[in-house]
Amino acid sequence: MNLDISINSLIDVDTSLYEALYEKLAEKTFNILNIKNDIILSVTFVDKGYIHELNKNYRGIDRPTDVISFAFLDDKNEIIKGENIPLDLGEIYICYEVADENRKNYGNSIKREICFLFVHGLLHLLGYDHMTKEDEEIMFPLQEKILEGEL
Repeated sequence: MNLDISINSLIDVDTSLYEALYEKLAEKTFNILNIKNDIILSVTFVDKGYIHELNKNYRGIDRPTDVISFAFLDDKNEIIKGENIPLDLGEIYICYEVADENRKNYGNSIKREICFLFVHGLLHLLGYDHMTKEDEEIMFPLQEKILEGEL
């Protein structure tokens, strides 16, 4: 499996700090989910104003948020496991400012918060959601399993 994660920043933050971590977390995610395809995805760090506009325009929620994902696949059933077909999963936007606020509220390190948001966004790209209690009971333990022992 080849992994191509493009990390960009529209703010003044050193993204090189997260490249190896994101690659490791993505590989662990794909191993757990038995996905062997070549994977392409992008991550962009943005400010509150940028993510606020994304949230307002695409989700109808008029406030900033910590992470937004735009999946190129409709749901997890579109992933052809074991096939040698590259998958362009989509785009993850992470608001560093909101992540920093979350870190303070939850007592986490910024590294843990930024990695949590990446995994959360990645699972959304893979078709996971938390709109219902049943969905939460699948997605949230999976997030913790992926993050366990990595930070």
